[in-house]
Amino acid sequence: MRLFFASFGRALVSQLHFRMLWLTVFPFIISIIIWGVVLWLCLQPMIDWLQNYFVVNNGFGIAGTILNWFNMGVLKTVIVPLIAMWTLLPLMILTALVFVGLSAVPAISRHIGARHYPLLEKRHGGTWWGSLWTSLWCFAIFVVVWIVTLPLSLFPPLAFVVHPLLWGWLTYRVMAYDTLADYASVDERRQILLQHRWPLLAIGAIAGSMGAAPTLLWLGGALSVIFFPILAAGAIWLYVLVFVFTGLWFQYYCLAALTENRARATPPGAAACTPATVDFTPQ
Repeated sequence: MRLFFASFGRALVSQLHFRMLWLTVFPFIISIIIWGVVLWLCLQPMIDWLQNYFVVNNGFGIAGTILNWFNMGVLKTVIVPLIAMWTLLPLMILTALVFVGLSAVPAISRHIGARHYPLLEKRHGGTWWGSLWTSLWCFAIFVVVWIVTLPLSLFPPLAFVVHPLLWGWLTYRVMAYDTLADYASVDERRQILLQHRWPLLAIGAIAGSMGAAPTLLWLGGALSVIFFPILAAGAIWLYVLVFVFTGLWFQYYCLAALTENRARATPPGAAACTPATVDFTPQ
């Protein structure tokens, strides 16, 4: 628990540093460019296809009946664009996650490692392709579960429990790999993920709760449809900000855990590969 709370405090202070805030810019810009093009080319055709599908299969009648049960019949008129938006949301999450993992997390690793763990040996147990593969297969599972639990969005209390837990699992699996990619060997990474799986999962779940905040932007009914481009941009930036903070938290935790593991593994009388002194001032 000491390591858990200490790494949280250091990550929180570091997130306010200009250099860490600057790391959110590149993933945000790239995501906005990609999704600006995608929405321009694909959003209206997607809505038209859903509209036709609902008309042919009496989808509006079924949706209206279900929504009336919960006194939400007014949403019937915007059900098609809402479905389109909630379908695209996981893909926006993936975009933010991948670009943060590929661009921001390595920069976070270099910054924290050079500042706080200058003598910690880099054993390069992870690769760029490994990071991308981990993001993709974890996200594939995330999408399936997200779609299955999508009806829970009609019940906000349940949605705010299930979706953060789902976010937590995704964040834990992806971020733990990225943060240890440079410093840990493959065996060391597996050992840390085994020994610290519950604290790391807790970090992911807390980050998932923070990651659920952008979801609130999509609960405005018709207004969320009207202001969709603006809300999409705001949500993407919030996702990137949360991912950068999560990367900091995982980095502080995992490097400290790796340092302790190597110190315990060092034979008596041998020099440890950990720094003689550690500066705890976040930068």
